[in-house]
Amino acid sequence: MTHATAAAPSKAGASRPPSPLSMFEFWPGWAFYTPIVLYWILMGLRHGDLSLPTAANPRIETGGLCGESKTDILDMAGDAARQWIAPYTTVTTGSADDAAAATAALARAGLALPVVVKPDIGCNGTGVKLVTTPAELAAAVALFPPDIRLVMQRLIPFEHEAGIFYIRHPDEEQGRITSLTYKEAPILVGDGRSTVRELIDADARTRLVPHLYLPRLGARVHDVLPAGETMRLVFAGNHCKGSIFRNGADDITPALTEQIDRIMRDIPDFHFGRIDLKFDSIAALRLGRGFEIIEINGVGSEATHIWDSRTTLREAYAAQFMHYRETFRIGAKKKKAGWRSSGAFTMLRYWRLQKKLLASYPLND
Repeated sequence: MTHATAAAPSKAGASRPPSPLSMFEFWPGWAFYTPIVLYWILMGLRHGDLSLPTAANPRIETGGLCGESKTDILDMAGDAARQWIAPYTTVTTGSADDAAAATAALARAGLALPVVVKPDIGCNGTGVKLVTTPAELAAAVALFPPDIRLVMQRLIPFEHEAGIFYIRHPDEEQGRITSLTYKEAPILVGDGRSTVRELIDADARTRLVPHLYLPRLGARVHDVLPAGETMRLVFAGNHCKGSIFRNGADDITPALTEQIDRIMRDIPDFHFGRIDLKFDSIAALRLGRGFEIIEINGVGSEATHIWDSRTTLREAYAAQFMHYRETFRIGAKKKKAGWRSSGAFTMLRYWRLQKKLLASYPLND
């Protein structure tokens, strides 16, 4: 088995011996995030507002902390930013014929298959489906309960995926990129003898987390891949769903920073978050070219380079604390300028809504 070559690892941490998983990579959420929650509370008490970060992107529900609409964020993009975003449309489930409604929505938007179908309110890639045929489209929308708004986005033709974290204070002329992470899908390569399950068990990384892949493979775990044939284990580029993350800090260039800043400044009052995109090549990305944006995430997003297996726990917490400290600082500036934070009870309400919705979504591809 080999891993997808979506992007070569950066030189950051190259002196450390390679490791399949970091010490904390798949800790329970409460174990890893408890210190971060405590830090958030400390910062909230210091600033006198536990929900202050929600004012960092004041035109987005909860600043993008949780429960926000993906398309509402993309819809705010001006003409300059929109040309960098992969075209999309939406459909709401629960009609007499959801498949027909989805097909009609695609036609109105001038979109054709293949597309990526995903819930408009989502997190960590839950419910993301790759659709290539009308039958797959009908099957995908049928998996969601009624009254769920789904995004249907043109499949970006580029193979490689990355997450770019962007910060710009309201009083700064130019924003900056604080994190660049390459996302790779684990790829099985058949030998003509081993089953899919045996190939998973033979790999140094996937054998440690088979539960991330087996549920969506079903009976295919018993298939024997012909020699040289490949199988991508996961489509959604999310760490907790099984993708592999690599720190790409060495590839943050002035040209890339300027291009991302130009795009993000065309989204009103956006100051803090992560841009998920697909790109043609590292060389083009370094020049600020050859990429399309999948989605834009707000203050609830992470600088995902922390999930590179070479990142230490100390480095991960340092990155998390720095980013949350910045969002409190930005929120304070926006609040001083007249914007309001959402309030703790509103944060809780949106979090509960998102949690309920996530539980109703199907497995991602």
